[in-house]
Amino acid sequence: MRLQDKTAIIIGAGQGPGEGMGNGRATALVFAREGARVLCADKSLESAAETATMITNEGGTAFAIAADVTREATLEAVVVDAMQRWGRIDVMHYNVGVSLAGGDRSPLEITEAAFDNITAINLRGLVMAGKHTLPILRAQRSGSIIAISSVAALSSTYPTVGYKTTKAAMMAYIEQIARHNAEFGVRANAILPGLMNTPMAVDTRAREWGKSRAEVEASRDARVPLRRKMGTAWDVAHAALFLASDEANFITGVALPVDGGACLRAGD
Repeated sequence: MRLQDKTAIIIGAGQGPGEGMGNGRATALVFAREGARVLCADKSLESAAETATMITNEGGTAFAIAADVTREATLEAVVVDAMQRWGRIDVMHYNVGVSLAGGDRSPLEITEAAFDNITAINLRGLVMAGKHTLPILRAQRSGSIIAISSVAALSSTYPTVGYKTTKAAMMAYIEQIARHNAEFGVRANAILPGLMNTPMAVDTRAREWGKSRAEVEASRDARVPLRRKMGTAWDVAHAALFLASDEANFITGVALPVDGGACLRAGD
C-alpha cells in the first residue's frame, strides 16, 4: 500500500450538494484504501462524518472533525486533534474552494464582501492550515502539503476574478513554503484540476445559471481536448495520492495540471 501507516488530514473532506463525488471525499477514500489513517475535516461535521463512515465501512481508519477554514482556531484544532490521535502528520491536503457560490463575479462586478469571503476560504485558510502544520513537519523532518489550486490560475480568459486570483496565489504560497522547508525534508505541491465533473463544478453552475445539469455537462465536456469528456474527482484523488506517496519523494514546489489537456488549448 502506497500510504501504509501514514496519517493524513484532508481539509474539505465532505461533500457539497449535487450528483457524483467531490475531490475531497474521493481523496479521503483513496488515501484510506492505500493504508493511510485519515482525519476528515469539513465545515459540515455531518458531511465529514459521512466520508469517515464510508472509509470505516471499507475497513479503513478515519475520524471526522468540524473545521471552518475562515477561523484559524478551528484549523489549529484539526492539527492538534491529529497529533493527539497519532503523534504525527504525514500529509496535509487542502481541498477547500469556492467560486460562484461565494459571490464570484467579473472584475467590474465583484463586491468587496464577496472577494474577501473567497480569499478567506480559498487562500487564507490554506495559509493558516500551513502555519500550524509546518512546525510539526519540520520537527519530523518529513511530510507533504498538497493544495488544490486550478488551471483557472493560468487562464487569462477566466471570467470571474476571485477564484482565479486566489487559486494563482495558492500556487505562489506553495512555491514559497516548498523552498523555505525543503531543508527540513518537507514537500509542498499544488494540483491544478481542469474541467471536472464534481458537485461544486457542475451542480453549482446549473443552479447559478438556471440550466439543467445535463446542459452544463455537455458544454463543459465539449471544451476538454482529451476524449471531449470532463475529468472526475478520482483523477484528482489519484494525482494527490502520487504526490502524497514516497514515489514523489524528490518532487516539491510543482503545480501539476490534471486537466485533460486544457492547458494545451492556449495554442489553439
